[in-house]
Amino acid sequence: MPSSNFRKQGPSSALAMFEAEAEGLAELKKAGAVRVPEVYDVGVNDDGAYIEMERFKLERGGEGEAATFGKQLAVLHGHRAELHGWHRDNTIGATPQHNPQTGDWVEFFRTHRLQFQLDRAASNGYTGELQDRGSQLAERLGDLFQGYDPAPSLLHGDLWAGNWGVADGEPVTFDPAVYYGDRETDIAMIRLFGGFGDAFYRAYFRAWPLAPGCEARLALYQLYHVLNHLNLFGAAYLDQALAILRRLTR
Repeated sequence: MPSSNFRKQGPSSALAMFEAEAEGLAELKKAGAVRVPEVYDVGVNDDGAYIEMERFKLERGGEGEAATFGKQLAVLHGHRAELHGWHRDNTIGATPQHNPQTGDWVEFFRTHRLQFQLDRAASNGYTGELQDRGSQLAERLGDLFQGYDPAPSLLHGDLWAGNWGVADGEPVTFDPAVYYGDRETDIAMIRLFGGFGDAFYRAYFRAWPLAPGCEARLALYQLYHVLNHLNLFGAAYLDQALAILRRLTR
């Protein structure tokens, strides 16, 4: 085992999360689109669960590397499965993410992304308008997909600026929440948190433009992450969640 490696440690209960991360990295690697860290070991010791992997000396990189990553992400999204979801559940941050395999993307997103987060929000005390508009959106979700039937693309799933960088002159990505679904979900998260730059977008959209009607769907997919932040970090994200819901239920 290399002496220079990176270890994440957690309580013993985090073993399944680390195992899912390792499998997610293997799934990304299998696509052959973008470099990911090698995983050396996953297990439990006296200090709890851990995942040990390749350590990168990361740099932010410039427009050239951002453009390369944009093209690579389009290739990654071209890696397909027969069904949406994945063969196992994983986590988005510290939140469980359920990935049952299905051919119906709208129902998958309604039940296992939108409604799952709304139910958690209700249990955290966020009721009233959030739940009312959330229910309206869930009922009318299919309206956002008229004429659009996304293929099950391989997704990073947690792609924000902190989860990619440049090592040895080439883009690398890590900390995924992998599943198969609409490729627009990755683009939505990228746009939500920023930090990728115009060269990235130009390269991605030149390789694979988004379909008509994408703006409403991007807002929907951003809502999933905003609701997750609301549930993880508190009421500072409530206004943002409500703003998206009001836009989508006008």
